Amino acid sequence: MKAFITGIAGQDGSYLSEYLLEMGYEVHGMIRRQSTPENQESRIAHLESKIKTYYGDVKDRSSIDRILKEVQPDIIYNLAAQSHVRISFDIPQETFQTNAVGVLNMLEAYRGICPNARFYQASSSEMFGNSVDADGYQRITTPMHPVSPYGIAKLAAYNFVSHYRNAYKLHAVNGILFNHESERRASNFVTNKICKAAVMISNGLQKELALGNLDSFRDWGHSYDYVRAIHKIVTNDKAEDFVVATGMTFSVRQLCYIVFDKLGLDYSKHIKQDEKFIRPEELKYLRGDSKPIREKFGWHPQYTFESMIEEMIEYWKDRI
Repeated sequence: MKAFITGIAGQDGSYLSEYLLEMGYEVHGMIRRQSTPENQESRIAHLESKIKTYYGDVKDRSSIDRILKEVQPDIIYNLAAQSHVRISFDIPQETFQTNAVGVLNMLEAYRGICPNARFYQASSSEMFGNSVDADGYQRITTPMHPVSPYGIAKLAAYNFVSHYRNAYKLHAVNGILFNHESERRASNFVTNKICKAAVMISNGLQKELALGNLDSFRDWGHSYDYVRAIHKIVTNDKAEDFVVATGMTFSVRQLCYIVFDKLGLDYSKHIKQDEKFIRPEELKYLRGDSKPIREKFGWHPQYTFESMIEEMIEYWKDRI
C-alpha cells in the first residue's frame, strides 16, 4: 500500500510517517521548499532512507499532478496548511490560498489522476468558532461559525471534501481534529512556547514570558494519538467524518500553572500579557465529543494531558 502525505515534514506528518512505516506502508511525501532545508526537514531526517519526498506546493496544481501521476497512491493524507491561527490574521490571503484553494487543487488532482484512492483532509476544531452545544461539547452537528481566517479557510476545505465525496462518489473524508501537541510542535505555538520558556526561566536564561489571552480554553491531545485516529478514519469502509478530541478542556492559565509548577515555579511571577498576541476575534472555548470514533474503532488516547506536558518539558530540559 502506498501513502502520500502533504505536509509530511510537519508534526503530524512525521508521526504519521512513522506509524505507516510500522504497518508496512510505502510512504511518499510532499515538501514545500524553504530557504533553510536543514530546519525544514528536521522532524523527518531520521526517516530519510525509508521515505521518498518531493518538492511541491498545494497552491501549485502542476506540482500536485506531477507527484500523483508518479506515485499513484492508495491513500492521500492532506496535512499541508498554514497552521498558525494567530498568524492567519496577519496573512489572511496566503492562509486561504493554502488552506482552502490548496485543498481544492488537491481534490481536483485526486479526482482526475487517482480517483480510486482514499483521501483524508485535516480539518480543524477552529471551524466551530464560539459555537458550543448545550452540554459543553462540539461535535459534527454543532453549527460552525469560525472566528479567524484560518477557521474560515478550513471550513471551506471541509465543505469541498464533503461536496466531492457526494458529487463524484470519492472516498474523501474529514477528521475534525482538536488541538494536538508534542515535543515536535513548533515553539511559537502556545503549548511548546510555555514549556520552553518555563525551562529557560528555571535555568536562569529568561525572566518572563509574554502571552495573549490566558482565559481561552482548549481541548489538547497528543499528535501521535491523533495520527492513529486519522488512519482509522480514512481506512474505514464507509466514507464519513469524525471528531478527534480528548473531551477535556484546560485554559491557557491552567496550562501555565501546571507547567511552571512541575518545575517548582510560580507562573504568576513570570507571565505577562501582551496585546500583540491577542486575536482580533477570540475563540473562547473548545471541547470535542469524540464518542463516535471511540465507539466505532475503539480509539482512545494513550497520552493524558499531564503526560504530554511532561514529555514536552523533558524535551526542552534535554535540549537546553
